[in-house]
Amino acid sequence: MADNSRKPTTTDAGIPVTSDEHSLTIGPDGPIALHDHYLIEQMANFNRERIPERQPHAKGGGAFGHFEVTEDVSQYTKAAVFQPGTKTDVLLRFSSVAGERGSPDTWRDPRGFAVKFYTTEGNFDMVGNNTPIFFVRDPMKFQHFIRSQKRRADVNLRDHDMQWDFWSLSPETAHQVTWLMGDRGIPRTWRHMNGYSSHTYMWVNADGERFWVKYHFKTDQGIECLTQEEADQLAGKDSDFHTRDLYEAIKAGDYPSWTLYMQIMPFDEADDYRFNPFDLTKVWPHGDYPLVKVGKLTLNRNPTDYHTEIEQAAFEPNNMVPGTGVSPDKMLLARVFSYADAHRARLGVNYKQIPVNSPKAPVHAYSKEGAMRMQNVTDPVYAPNSKGGPAADPERYPKDETWSASGKMVHKAYTLHKDDDDFGQANTLVNKVMDDAARERLVSNVVGHLKDGVTEPVLERAFEYWRNIDEDIGKRIEKGVRG
Repeated sequence: MADNSRKPTTTDAGIPVTSDEHSLTIGPDGPIALHDHYLIEQMANFNRERIPERQPHAKGGGAFGHFEVTEDVSQYTKAAVFQPGTKTDVLLRFSSVAGERGSPDTWRDPRGFAVKFYTTEGNFDMVGNNTPIFFVRDPMKFQHFIRSQKRRADVNLRDHDMQWDFWSLSPETAHQVTWLMGDRGIPRTWRHMNGYSSHTYMWVNADGERFWVKYHFKTDQGIECLTQEEADQLAGKDSDFHTRDLYEAIKAGDYPSWTLYMQIMPFDEADDYRFNPFDLTKVWPHGDYPLVKVGKLTLNRNPTDYHTEIEQAAFEPNNMVPGTGVSPDKMLLARVFSYADAHRARLGVNYKQIPVNSPKAPVHAYSKEGAMRMQNVTDPVYAPNSKGGPAADPERYPKDETWSASGKMVHKAYTLHKDDDDFGQANTLVNKVMDDAARERLVSNVVGHLKDGVTEPVLERAFEYWRNIDEDIGKRIEKGVRG
């Protein structure tokens, strides 16, 4: 008897199919008929159901929720999403950096913390990590850094020798490597870690006043981390531990949340601040620029289709709404191009029409055609025009999220500020933030990492690298490795 309570299986065109189990054959023992179009559709879709994975940040998960402004920061930004009482739908994706899609969640690695705000003025994306700094300050080295963390060309294995070779030849990595090798290098869950913009951005208020800002999403669950031993056990026992934890917490109604705070620097103070405020390897000490509370981000809905809603989600720092902007941070300026370019390569030129990436604000654009185009195009398809098409409105949307720059075109590093160096803030992290027990775990983590295949002369450079961070820590690491 037919079960009328169940929905009938259909083709992708919505046509009911005869069988979920048996192909169309010439007799029950005969050859398969080529015109069994449902079988062909099933096999063809299966062969094509994987899109290319992200280059970095391939392994991850996420959920949906909302961000609610609880304070008044309108004196710093006119962005609608940050006005008092505003509630905005969000998507938050967490990820590891170096591992592939099938890699364990608990490898020692920075974690991505990418937020898409579906604002009334268009999508606003903050592409961050669970660390307030990064390994390099110039995008010329970004690709090489990522390759040094992935797999060798000859044996297709990750290689600590390759990692320390890059790190020890790039002293600007010291701050981030110290963070990575410490307790926070392996968060217990995504719910128990902070998220940071890392980059410096710009805010502009309704009067046109400009400010440099950094975003800090502080976990309301508290910071909790895994030891190396705990992480190694979980990698073998439950390699999707972080993905599972987030999904099950939300399913049980235990909605994780983060409180957004900002560091805010008046525009003119950047010129002679003691550290270069646009250097991605540096933090702004909270004593100089204390945290300003803004609101709360809460996740309360799991995805229903991970591929459609998480794997196809595209975050890009060029998605900036009025009242927000970029800074002279070289890494950020490069990412403004590279993220969108990566999405075009991975998902196709019309990736913003995939539902998870579609803005909730009206779209009046002149983009036209291309593969997987979903939205109709209406004439006129060019600008300027006298046919009633959309037109830019500089009076309503002035481009005031800018700054001035001058000089010859050069291939040079940032101009140094008074206290700029590569090892100072790493030393502060070791001696002012960590306690004795945390320093002991740092040494143990580094020793274990260096013992795993790191060769001379890379090993000697690594010891010197740590002595530059802190003489005692460097000696302890060398003793632990040399025995």
